[in-house]
Amino acid sequence: MKRLLLLALTHLVALAIGFAAGVYTLPIITAEAAPDRALLERKAAAATYWATLVRDLGGSDRFHWGEGEISVSPDGISFQGELAPGPDYKVYLVDGFVEDEAAFLAVKDAAARIGAVKSFDGFALDLPEGVDIEDYDTVVIWCERFEEFISAGRYR
Repeated sequence: MKRLLLLALTHLVALAIGFAAGVYTLPIITAEAAPDRALLERKAAAATYWATLVRDLGGSDRFHWGEGEISVSPDGISFQGELAPGPDYKVYLVDGFVEDEAAFLAVKDAAARIGAVKSFDGFALDLPEGVDIEDYDTVVIWCERFEEFISAGRYR
């Protein structure tokens, strides 16, 4: 009986480790290639506003962070840098700087959802029809699936 319990326990631990590894690596394996660096640089040069993402925000941690430069223009948002890999990242614009889950969830209903992040080393997104960057001042990267704050940067 003792041996059976030990066997069951070790298999459950192995299953948990495998599941966790899959959750972490699947987004890396399925990520799209980042847009061409020249394209990102052109978008950054034509931007109206810029923001810096840093790793040490209150809601960021070892597994949820962003580091680099966000460029915001009336046509779109681009990012040059690196994001911690994860599933289902979305970009939002909010009015007022937020740096953790609780602060973002408090304003999420008023936020403008811009689009999905498909790569972790740079992206370019078009703004949806009717979104005016002047109505907001902060870009937030958020993991929808696990409701995790990734990073944010104030652009004005």
